Amino acid sequence: MAEALRVLVAEDEPFNRKRLARLLTEAGCRVVAELRDGTAVLEWLEAGGQADAAFLDIDMPGASGLEVAAELPKSLPVIFVTAHSEFAVRAFETAALDYLLKPASAERVAIALARLKERRGTTEPVRPSATLRYPVRAGSGLVFIDLARTTHFVVEDEVVWAHVGGERHRTSWKSLPEVEVSFPPGTLVRGHRNMLVRPEAVVGVRAGEFGKLLVRVQGGMELEVSRGAAPGLKARLGI
Repeated sequence: MAEALRVLVAEDEPFNRKRLARLLTEAGCRVVAELRDGTAVLEWLEAGGQADAAFLDIDMPGASGLEVAAELPKSLPVIFVTAHSEFAVRAFETAALDYLLKPASAERVAIALARLKERRGTTEPVRPSATLRYPVRAGSGLVFIDLARTTHFVVEDEVVWAHVGGERHRTSWKSLPEVEVSFPPGTLVRGHRNMLVRPEAVVGVRAGEFGKLLVRVQGGMELEVSRGAAPGLKARLGI
């Protein structure tokens, strides 16, 4: 049996700290430290504490999660946990392994751990799952949609819309980085700065003007992919 991953959790809110530690424990990890701020993390490591990964809240008193990450050994993977989606880009600029939005779900924690295990070479590469679902607004409530039915996501005025079967549905996300980190790597590809495309939904491709790409997705809609994003989507489609 593989040895349990040793993880440390740093979060200044006791309820969120205990909740994340519980999710990690239920996922088979060994939580070796539950700390309330960034300074405590650095002191714990200086005292000889060892972990296989650090789950850091970004907005903590004293040293922030971003500041702490800059001081950690490069060999210690960091997964940020925060309520602020605007930190997503900065988080990935620090070479963070993953980024979880509060409240993190058990499924999302499992994806983060799969990425961690893949990096450590202890599991098969994470692949998109046809059973992944996400919520969209429906009147005063929510309904869940299978990712496999989705063609693309578009953000407009801090609202992310999911396109499904020729219709669009309002999600709870406010930015595309939030969408990207909610699914396994490679599930979605940038079409341009305001659009994500699910490659498996693409049924046709033709050249556009000025290096752009025109792709037809399931349902017949044609999307324009920017010149900068075209090479990435072509590579993902194998063309």
